[in-house]
Amino acid sequence: MCPRLHMDFRLGLIDYPPPGNENGPDAAVLDIYSARAYLFSNNALSPHSKNEARHVTLDTVRKWFRHRHKPRLGGLEILKYIGPGMLVTVGFIDPGNWAANVAAGAGFGYSLLWMVTLATLMLIVLQHNAAHLGIATGLCISEAAVAHLRPTAARSLLGSAMLAAVATALAELLGAAIALNMLFGMPIWIGTLLTTSFVAWMLYSNSYRRIEKIIIAFVSLIGLSFIYELTLVNIPWGHAAASWFTPSFPTGSIPIIMSVLGAVVMPHNLFLHSEVIQSRQWNLEDKEVIRHQLRYEFADTLMSMMVGWGINSAMILVAAATFFSQGIQVDALEQAQLMLRPILGDAAAIVFALALLMAGLSSSVTAGMAGGSIFAGIFSEPFDIKDSHSKFGVGLTLFPAALAIMFITSPFQGLVVSQILLSIQLPLTIYLQLRLTSSRKVMGEFVNTPWHNTVLVSIGGIVVGLNMLLLWDTFFGGVAG
Repeated sequence: MCPRLHMDFRLGLIDYPPPGNENGPDAAVLDIYSARAYLFSNNALSPHSKNEARHVTLDTVRKWFRHRHKPRLGGLEILKYIGPGMLVTVGFIDPGNWAANVAAGAGFGYSLLWMVTLATLMLIVLQHNAAHLGIATGLCISEAAVAHLRPTAARSLLGSAMLAAVATALAELLGAAIALNMLFGMPIWIGTLLTTSFVAWMLYSNSYRRIEKIIIAFVSLIGLSFIYELTLVNIPWGHAAASWFTPSFPTGSIPIIMSVLGAVVMPHNLFLHSEVIQSRQWNLEDKEVIRHQLRYEFADTLMSMMVGWGINSAMILVAAATFFSQGIQVDALEQAQLMLRPILGDAAAIVFALALLMAGLSSSVTAGMAGGSIFAGIFSEPFDIKDSHSKFGVGLTLFPAALAIMFITSPFQGLVVSQILLSIQLPLTIYLQLRLTSSRKVMGEFVNTPWHNTVLVSIGGIVVGLNMLLLWDTFFGGVAG
């Protein structure tokens, strides 16, 4: 039965149900509309009070029932939460990943598949932690840094994150331009201008929900494209399965390993996830709602990251089976597409180029969103494309990246180097995220557990260690294993 509820109409406390009718309508069948009707009937209110109470909104009535039912894990309810994870996924199946994975597969066969597995596991932990911050605080990483760090530290860390977003946008725009060159013979600089214009229009004129749906469609088509490519090649699945879990460091592989890491675990994606997860935010005051969201967010993140793991793995598998097995060295995505044509046929080459175009366009959009979010956060504002700071942040991300492409002589090497730069910046973003989410002042009761902190510190240690190997390999060479 419905418990006694009290409402203050600024006329004094009025009981519900009214005295003498304690067995009022059953809570199981009482909705907000019948509740309101009940109040205006059965002498629940005096005539004078009825006139005054008509100004009470339905939001007031909803508050009575806010705690009546605990969130249920309905089978279809998770569909409401799918989207933010997919936006993040497109960031690590972007053209930079294509370059890193094709270089890994063509140069080292299946031996670097383990790096995709390790990077994806790290990514799941980091992305969930970033979304955790957004859900628990209602702030993105950038906003939280400004609110809780000293100004100098916040500006330095966020400045490096903006540079990482620009490096990311460079790879995304360049990849789409390469795809247009494959399909239509369009010069890279023209393709870059067209891609930048299209992406800017998408971001400045469309809503988040529309962008989200388009990107989910693109990710689905990219996945289907690589399923098709895999049906055309012969994969030694036993050897490939072992390589997914067996670390190895072939001579000369360290730059490619770092490129794969930077292509999968991307700093801008952490900022982006903490922002876009709030498109599902409902009530920061209700702890049970926050716990409910965290459960579904993890399911969305896990599913989305596994999709990305599958697509990245497929890139290496196709490159290894097609190029490495025949001793073909690939140093350009255009070359990879041309080599696919005689080996796997015209359809495979066209599908390769179309999938690259979709990856470039969709990941350019998310790179622009991430840059806008970081820049808006510097001014303690959430991302809102109608706001001047968000608009400027998007432009600051896309247009310098497009300009830099005009001076790149080797597009493929430009993609690989951009991913290496991301892996070098990554420890700074991990440090920032760990400092925020391990602080009870920032997170309240949703602060990291000691176990979470240990895992995050370990991930940071792995990234720093691989960066040290990269520096050693750069100056002294010859790292092998």
